[in-house]
Amino acid sequence: MTTVDDLLTRARDGMRRLGPDQVRAAVAAGALLIDTRTDVQRRQQGSLPGAIIIDRTVLEWRLDPASPHRIPEATGHDRVVIVVCRQGYSSSLAAASLRSLGLVNATDLAGGVEAWLAAGLPTSTGPEDVRY
Repeated sequence: MTTVDDLLTRARDGMRRLGPDQVRAAVAAGALLIDTRTDVQRRQQGSLPGAIIIDRTVLEWRLDPASPHRIPEATGHDRVVIVVCRQGYSSSLAAASLRSLGLVNATDLAGGVEAWLAAGLPTSTGPEDVRY
C-alpha cells in the first residue's frame, strides 16, 4: 500500500526544487510562477509578485500546451513552470503531475510561501492575476 509520504517522495524524485531566491531569479528570466493557494491563504500570507493564480482543480488544463483550455502563457512543454503552495507539499504533487504531461521543467518552491516569507521576500499588494 502506498502512503502519502511515498507519493510525495516519488513526486520529488528527479525534480530540482527551488529556494525563494532561485524562484525570484527564474521568474525574472521568464519562468511562470503559479500560485495554487486558496483565497484565504493568500489573504493571510499575501500574494507573490508576478504570480498567476490557478486553482489546483484546473491546473493541468490551464498549463498543458496541448489543451484547448490552456492559458496563453502555456506556450510549450519546455516552459519553466514553478508551482507554489503554502508549505511546499501540494505544489510538489502538482509539479509532478505537470511533469507527467510532458512539462519537463515544472518544479516547485521548496517550503512554499512560508519559505518565501521567512526569506524576507516581498509580497504584492496589487491586484492578483486570477485565471479560471
